[in-house]
Amino acid sequence: MNKRILLIGGGGHCKSVLDSLLELNEYAEIGIVNKRENVGKSVMGVPVVGCDDDLPTLFRDGYRHAFVTVGSIGIPTLRINLFNLLSEIGYEIPVIIDNSAKVSNHAIIEQGVFIGKQSIVNAGALIQRGAIINSRSIVEHDCQIGAFSHIAPGAVLGGEVIVGEHAHVGSNATIKQQIHIGSNSIIGMGSVVLRNIDSNTMAYGNPCREVKKL
Repeated sequence: MNKRILLIGGGGHCKSVLDSLLELNEYAEIGIVNKRENVGKSVMGVPVVGCDDDLPTLFRDGYRHAFVTVGSIGIPTLRINLFNLLSEIGYEIPVIIDNSAKVSNHAIIEQGVFIGKQSIVNAGALIQRGAIINSRSIVEHDCQIGAFSHIAPGAVLGGEVIVGEHAHVGSNATIKQQIHIGSNSIIGMGSVVLRNIDSNTMAYGNPCREVKKL
């Protein structure tokens, strides 16, 4: 085991990913990339080894894997930009799945996905690149989760739900089977979604209603 990985972003979401990564014990060395003023500090005992400008140098120095650990609520522009930057430099962007998560062997998990503690991803599900399936969320059979979308802690998605790219499903929201959530939309925490939600829309409530266009 001689792989080295960088986590890009040193905030709260980084701690969640880092905790999972430490338990997996798949990397010989972990470094964190954060703001320049944080270089030399540490997060959970893991050193901050550079800032975004140092990514090409860190790649040449032997880090070959990297993972975006900036969280998102709403449109995940920063996550997307960082993901693209890592790809352009040549970093391999892995999938990170917490040991306690249950992911079907018949699900498809794309590059750069994080699946958090005690989450469930069932058979036939497709989780596209850069998405976050956060702690204790349930993604049932044949769901499709778009690129860079965030399924927040405790959210429950019934079978065959489709969530477009760059969307956010808030904590403890429940989405009825076969519902479509449009791209770039935000579903408020605790919402009960019984009908399709258009793209570029904020919606919340029980039942969930569209509140405004984004």
